[in-house]
Amino acid sequence: METLIDDVAVSQELSSTVQRLKKRLTRSVGQAIADFNMIEEGDTVLVCCSGGKDSYSLLTLLMAMRERAPVKFRLIAMNLDQKQPGFPADVLPRYFESVGVEYHIATEDTYSIVKEKIPEGKTTCSLCSRLRRAIIYRVARELGATKIALGHHREDLIETMFLNMFFGGKIKAMPPKLISDNGQHIVIRPLAYCAEADLAKFARAMDYPIIPCNLCGSQENAQRKQIKAMLREWDRLYPGRVESIATALQNIVPSHLADGMLYDFKTLKSGMQLAEADLAGGGDIVFDQPDLPTSTVTESPVRWMSWGVQ
Repeated sequence: METLIDDVAVSQELSSTVQRLKKRLTRSVGQAIADFNMIEEGDTVLVCCSGGKDSYSLLTLLMAMRERAPVKFRLIAMNLDQKQPGFPADVLPRYFESVGVEYHIATEDTYSIVKEKIPEGKTTCSLCSRLRRAIIYRVARELGATKIALGHHREDLIETMFLNMFFGGKIKAMPPKLISDNGQHIVIRPLAYCAEADLAKFARAMDYPIIPCNLCGSQENAQRKQIKAMLREWDRLYPGRVESIATALQNIVPSHLADGMLYDFKTLKSGMQLAEADLAGGGDIVFDQPDLPTSTVTESPVRWMSWGVQ
């Protein structure tokens, strides 16, 4: 009898923990949606679901927010069956039906194309990504989707920035919201403020039927995995550093970088009045010792409350 009572207590505590975690993730998603105006009245949002922890969590959180959002929008879950060997094609349709969400399965043999074009051992991500993007855009057009939601989280954005810095010579990350090159599609990343560790905990608690990627996801030599390991080590040794980097993505000071396309250095002359943005970014600190704050993590204005998240 005591064992049964103990088991019930543990189950209740787990449920409470999961609810708190879900609330934190929902708050982060609501904040991102509000900050970047990701979802508007009457939108049809195509939620791309790969079968991984992030896209499952994205779908769950958007479904929960749809019930309390200040605008009405439609959700369509989409999976692209790329014909990878051993891919369990029945898992996602069964899951979508169990949670009661409208869904669409697109079937395209991109796996064979990637394997044919990319030599063994080389990174397949670039080609695979381009093929997926074209198919997703086509499906969005066919279904009348006004927004395409991807499951990239906070660390994905940061990792992309470092990849571009280290290997591309650019300060460039994944934007939370973008428009396609042809101007026809809006892509949103509602998990932009969500920590990967929180999503991993949430996925384990929800016991999603995870489908492993046997194509790009299994490539241990991918540079992104090295960047991910670097961030994990930083997070272990220097708590708060990753959060600070994420905050920095929203606090760009062009006058204190070196891109002449973003800031007109050539026309600077003595006697000019600096813009407020330049002064807010630090002003004249050329002779100053760096004054590092104890924390650079700041919260965005609490506009997520308009999305019904307390």
